[in-house]
Amino acid sequence: MITAIAIDDELPALKVIEVFCSKVDFIDLQKTFNKPNEALKHLRKFPIDLVFVDINMPSLNGIDFYKSVEQNTMAIFTTAYSEYAVEGFNLSAVDYLLKPFTFDRFEQAVNKANEYYYYKNQISSTKIKYIFIRADYSLLKLDISEILFIEGLDDYLKIHIANGRPIVTRMTFKSILEKLPLNEFVRVHRSFAVPVNKMNSIRNKTITINNQEIPIGSSYEETVNKLLKH
Repeated sequence: MITAIAIDDELPALKVIEVFCSKVDFIDLQKTFNKPNEALKHLRKFPIDLVFVDINMPSLNGIDFYKSVEQNTMAIFTTAYSEYAVEGFNLSAVDYLLKPFTFDRFEQAVNKANEYYYYKNQISSTKIKYIFIRADYSLLKLDISEILFIEGLDDYLKIHIANGRPIVTRMTFKSILEKLPLNEFVRVHRSFAVPVNKMNSIRNKTITINNQEIPIGSSYEETVNKLLKH
C-alpha cells in the first residue's frame, strides 16, 4: 500500500483526487491540505510515500514545496499550466497531470508510482537487477549490470553503460547510491562512483574499467583500500 497526501489550494481539485484515489486499491490517501506549509509540518512528523501536489499555489508553489520535502518521497504534480512540466520532470517527479485530467490518466500516473515503489522497496534479500532513472522527461528502467561507472557533472550524473550511450540524469551521488545494491558500488572520487565487479585493475591511484581510467580521490583512498582487503 502506498501512503499519500494531496496538496492544492483549490478544494474542488482536492475532492477530485480524493474520489480518484478511492478507486485505486493500492493508494492510501491519508490526508489533504489546501495550505502547503501545513502539509510540510505534517510530513516532518508523518513521512509518506507519495505526494500529489499542485504547482501554481499562491503561498508556496509546488516546485518549492517538493524541494523542501526532506524524505525520499515520490511526487505527482498537478497543474493547469503546461509550462511547468519541464521543471517538474527535472525534480524526478513520477508524473505530471495537466488539469482537468481523467481517471484513466490519473490511473496511468499512479500505476507508474506503484511500479517505481515496488522496485524502490524490494525485499533486501532479493537481488536488485534494475533501477529507475529520470532522464529525457521519462522514467527509464536501467539494468544495473550494464553500468560501467557513474560520473558527476555539477547538478547532473552521467551514467556510462555498456553497449549504449551514456544516460544523463539530474540526481546526486547520494540519491543514486541509495538505489543501487549495497556494497556493489563504491564512490572513489568526488566525481566518480564505480561497480566493484567492473574494475579491471587499480594502479597508481587509478582504476581502469573498459580502458577508461578513473582517478581515486585522496579522501576516498581509505574506502577503496578497505574494499580491496575484503
